[in-house]
Amino acid sequence: MPYQSINPATGKVLKTFKELTAAQLEQALRTAATCYTTWRHTSFAHRATVAAKAVAILRKRADEFARPMTIEMGKRIEEARDEVAISADIIDYYAKNAERFLAPQKLKPKSDQAVIESSPLGVLFGVQPWNFPYYQLARFAAPNLMAGNVVMVKHAGCVPQCALAFERLWREAGAPVGAYTNLFISHDQVNEVIDDPRIQGVALTGGVDAARGVAARAGQNVKKTTMELGGNDAFIVLADADLDKTVKWAVWAKMNNMGQCCVAAKRFIIVGKLYDRFLAKFQAALAAFTPGDPMDPATTLSPLSTEAALATLLAQVKRAVAKGATVVLGGKRIARPGSYMQPTILTDISPKNPAYREEFFGPVALLFRVKNEEEAIALANDSDFGLGGSVFTQDIARGQRVARRLDTGMVFINHPTWTAAELPFGGIKHSGYGRELSSLGIQEFVNKKLVRVSSLDASP
Repeated sequence: MPYQSINPATGKVLKTFKELTAAQLEQALRTAATCYTTWRHTSFAHRATVAAKAVAILRKRADEFARPMTIEMGKRIEEARDEVAISADIIDYYAKNAERFLAPQKLKPKSDQAVIESSPLGVLFGVQPWNFPYYQLARFAAPNLMAGNVVMVKHAGCVPQCALAFERLWREAGAPVGAYTNLFISHDQVNEVIDDPRIQGVALTGGVDAARGVAARAGQNVKKTTMELGGNDAFIVLADADLDKTVKWAVWAKMNNMGQCCVAAKRFIIVGKLYDRFLAKFQAALAAFTPGDPMDPATTLSPLSTEAALATLLAQVKRAVAKGATVVLGGKRIARPGSYMQPTILTDISPKNPAYREEFFGPVALLFRVKNEEEAIALANDSDFGLGGSVFTQDIARGQRVARRLDTGMVFINHPTWTAAELPFGGIKHSGYGRELSSLGIQEFVNKKLVRVSSLDASP
């Protein structure tokens, strides 16, 4: 895939970037490896100073960083500003907490002394997606740079200006050349980087197919990986839920970032008599979205990220309908320039319908009516994915009981699945493995070294 900025609101090509030559890639790897030899020995205080400068730049120049997201992948400008803000929060979080998270851990063996020390692994390689062009980079780069690693990143081909902006951010903040490196590289070059002995770990956020290839390649090289993949999150509405408040959150859970989010609500599972009223209110709310220029704060419906993304969704809807699903709302392209799709609601989806197991990465909601709590749990767990999920009820103890039985990495009660610097993020099953963010995120790519001190007079 070429590295090319195409404004999805207009379809116009903005700028194209060349892939690195073999010589340029080798130089980048050599520079990163050299940088690591010194960066690993810098103090937490020094690294935190660099990170704090990056935070200050993002917060002071939020509009400057937000604009490339909007023009490259269509994110509404207000959501783009919010993403800049949370990216800054993540970097700030690790700047302030990394030393505490990685402090030596004293053990209590039966005799003598022992401690677990945390040390960096080396040069890490990240393959990152387009849907949150800075947030995804921040949660990979911030903890690992603070841990003393250095990072190299292959970003998605449709957001090259965002990729370059984030690399410049770290250089402007005072990070040495090689600490954070953007790579415009091909699929074959991705394999070369994974194979390279200077790379010590690989992180991917993306789809299952990409994960299979990257994880297999890393496995052949016996390298640690983390995989944050897709989701088919259930939004469970129990019979006692506050309907008006729940519908408000349902709309946000589906339409935030135009549904292009791994933890967007995708399967709405409604218990009992609430179903018809929920559907009516939900449908009316989605029908009110109005397409427009994502740079205009008044716009409520922005384009999908690319023409290919739109084509994929339309094909999924067509296939679902052919297998028996009912289109209650939308289902079509919007007749205007750009990659716009109508907010869509599908019902009558049987387990034999491919839509039952697919991830719809966009403004398509699948609604299911169930008889009771037990059926809701069973349906939510009948998925190849296990990323997030949410439960809406006025009985918190009941919500916690349901949450304990959901096979996912994250469950939110009375709120859609979402993210914050201090909360661990990750899933199970085809949603991947490993965790990002929180204290767990900085532990993934460090050496947990045991150091034990024994007496020379101790018995063998």
